Amino acid sequence: MIDYKELVLLNGFHQKIHVKTDDVGKPVLLFLHGGPGVPNRHSVMINDTDLLDSFTLVCWDQRGTAGSYKGCDPKTLTVQQLVDDAKQLVEYLCKTFHKEKIFIIGGSWGSLLGTLLAHQYPEHLGAYVGFGQFVDGPLNEQLSYEFALNEAKKHDDEKAVKQLQLMGYPVDGSYPRPYEDMMIQRNIMMKYGGYSQNAKKRSYFSSMVVPVIKSKEYTASDLNGYIKGYKFVLQNMWKEVSRINLLKETNGKFDIPYYILDGRLDNNTPASLVEDYYEAIEAPDKKLIWFDEAGHNPLGDCPEQFKEKLRELLLNISNNNPGL
Repeated sequence: MIDYKELVLLNGFHQKIHVKTDDVGKPVLLFLHGGPGVPNRHSVMINDTDLLDSFTLVCWDQRGTAGSYKGCDPKTLTVQQLVDDAKQLVEYLCKTFHKEKIFIIGGSWGSLLGTLLAHQYPEHLGAYVGFGQFVDGPLNEQLSYEFALNEAKKHDDEKAVKQLQLMGYPVDGSYPRPYEDMMIQRNIMMKYGGYSQNAKKRSYFSSMVVPVIKSKEYTASDLNGYIKGYKFVLQNMWKEVSRINLLKETNGKFDIPYYILDGRLDNNTPASLVEDYYEAIEAPDKKLIWFDEAGHNPLGDCPEQFKEKLRELLLNISNNNPGL
């Protein structure tokens, strides 16, 4: 078993990755975490190591968070910078594992990052997989806000209704207080199952921060970067991220297979937007697979079914492509 963490220099800034494999010959699967600013290596490297039967797993703390927090210049926290960082990491992994191409999988913000990476720099990518698929920032936030408000009213949650009405509808995907108001909206949305039916009554803190601390995946310095980096990255990136429309950015055209594995109950990046987006995509191969009982993170909500489909899609490609 090969299992190591290291700092990799990406566009002049050292960033932490975690690699795990029992066979370096297996296809490389790079996870692009969400947020922006919310690493997932604690989850992947604990809950998803059954994927080692098929892949070499790589997790990456993106610029500005966790193991990649220290010394980050806030001026570098742009969408294009992170796309360019991802490109260099893909090239580094191809060189390290003697591959022509690797696979990428992105959830939520990671699906935005992965989509732009697949559109701009497809040369070393075997396929893209997205879940919690981002589509259109302003419309995304409007629908998510409406879900939270309607559910709060339905449940006579006067405090939540007042909080949401006080901040008002998001404008261009953002609130008057971009970070604070979004956290209020997300907590209410999560309370009523908009993130996951499994996360009802739970807050973002209990769902995301507590598992991080318990995982022992991160060093003390990484944890400090995780806690500080979450707000740091969101505050510096959210206005740009929330205004993006992926069809406008990419024209829906991709030179690699493009797969979406989405939860129908997702009201964080609303599933209602995904069908039309998918229909507009042009790619050598594309598939939209729904998980009816899953929310924003079907990999967490229905892991066995999700990973079965993931293996089926990607191994079909790698088995016919020695470069993977």
